[in-house]
Amino acid sequence: MSSDVKAKRVTGTGSLAIGPARIRQIQVLTTTGAPRLTIKDGNGGATVLDLDFIASDSHSVNIPSDGIRVSDIYVSAFTNITAMTVFYN
Repeated sequence: MSSDVKAKRVTGTGSLAIGPARIRQIQVLTTTGAPRLTIKDGNGGATVLDLDFIASDSHSVNIPSDGIRVSDIYVSAFTNITAMTVFYN
């Protein structure tokens, strides 16, 4: 049995403060320049997702299989991005 998917919108770096989770999808709204997003496994943990995006667009990134398991979702780079929604369970 799978668990319910939840979502959280963020507009900057830092912890999402949700505890252990599996990242299932992210949606990103970018601005100009060279948009980049880096997510780590908790503050100071290993990089689990590091993405570059096309400027001035919206992007959906689906994570295959069971998603990316982390102790906490920590956004360490949020460059030229207006907002991001993370879907997790």
